[in-house]
Amino acid sequence: MGLIDLILFPLYVLFFSLVFSVRRKRMEDPVLKKYHLYGFWIKVFSTIAFIVYSVLFKGDSMSLYYPEGINIAKLIIKDFSNIKLLFIPGKEFDENLLADIFNRGYFTSESNYLIVRLVTVFSFITFGSYSCITLIFSMISFSGVWRLYKFFYEQYPHLHKKLAIAIIYLPTFVFWSSGILKDPICTGMMGWLSYGLYNLLIKKQGLIKNSLTVIVSAVILGTIKLYILVSYLPFLLLFIVLQYVLMAKHFVTKASIFVGILISSIVGIYILTDKLKEEMGGLALDKLTESVKTTQDNFVNISDQAESSFSLGVTFDGSTGSLVKIAPAAITATLFRPYLWESKKISTLLSSMESLVLMLFTIYVFFKAGPFRFAGGIIKDPMILFCFCFSILFALFVGATTLNFGTLVRYKVPCMPFYIIALILIAERIKHKKTEQKSEVIKDTTPE
Repeated sequence: MGLIDLILFPLYVLFFSLVFSVRRKRMEDPVLKKYHLYGFWIKVFSTIAFIVYSVLFKGDSMSLYYPEGINIAKLIIKDFSNIKLLFIPGKEFDENLLADIFNRGYFTSESNYLIVRLVTVFSFITFGSYSCITLIFSMISFSGVWRLYKFFYEQYPHLHKKLAIAIIYLPTFVFWSSGILKDPICTGMMGWLSYGLYNLLIKKQGLIKNSLTVIVSAVILGTIKLYILVSYLPFLLLFIVLQYVLMAKHFVTKASIFVGILISSIVGIYILTDKLKEEMGGLALDKLTESVKTTQDNFVNISDQAESSFSLGVTFDGSTGSLVKIAPAAITATLFRPYLWESKKISTLLSSMESLVLMLFTIYVFFKAGPFRFAGGIIKDPMILFCFCFSILFALFVGATTLNFGTLVRYKVPCMPFYIIALILIAERIKHKKTEQKSEVIKDTTPE
């Protein structure tokens, strides 16, 4: 961070502002225009907040991704033949070329090396400015998150404000998707993947463009964090299958569509996970429980050194039955922890306040609906089923393997909007039913 950042950052903000303003002019819906403008500036200020945070507290962005990316850029400038470093697998990188010897071993994970590659590429158009590269990562996230908002908005336009709170305004979601990290790329790709598949299979628009969008976003997401893709894509495809079934008029047509798309989805997911299972962020599909046990043990072993480490209060022995037993504690940890009294750092305080609000909202919706209507809303509505099942499965993955609050508040980010949207839709469903019941009562009591 230096003078070049102070000079270039405002110029890059102006550049992106002009680019997105041109896009807004093409929007016919004034509601979308408003939220796009708000979302952009929220993202800019969140980027500034992340830059300040990273300078004060360091972390992967300042100690790994940025310095190693800049280092590779310098190697390329010094000898252009080093351009090959952008295309070789991370495990083939000569660790003698590292900027910091303490980063040895990190490039064996292709997900880490991909972020470093991006930093290197962006450094050439930003003169190596940390703040500007951070802004570009944030804008990649915003571009996809905006598509995610449109995905929901086009189906629930009357809920535009509540959807904006869940996606565009959610503090931890915005903050942790604003830096030189994996999270901005993952959240961005989730949005592009969702909107691309929705346009391709439901709206049946832009065959080539949306097909490329889906493929590229799925490959990038799978490379960085395959467990996100594996827990997200099946439920997204299930939602699309159920939408086709609802749109079909005849039973035979419905059954054929359901079976056909379901089989295609299962085959596609199997091929995808088979090709990418080596890059899973520690969660191997064929040895899930073993991986969970190993990761948990690692956190326990360093608990004396890590101030933010915590326990689920449930012993996990590596068996599938034990994983089921630990599920409630793991899911609760992801969605509702750290509790206020567990926050010992500024970095977790924001998340704990957000978690408290989310817990209260969950309790409110559950008791407002009642257990049977709550469960019924999930089963009967394809969108609620998609959002709720993904967020719960993802919460299990994260909660069972992440026993450190500092890491948990960042890892849980991708599922939070979906969980909140599921609650919003359940609440709206109950509200709509009560309105219908009141209308029927009034109609029955009105004299003819």
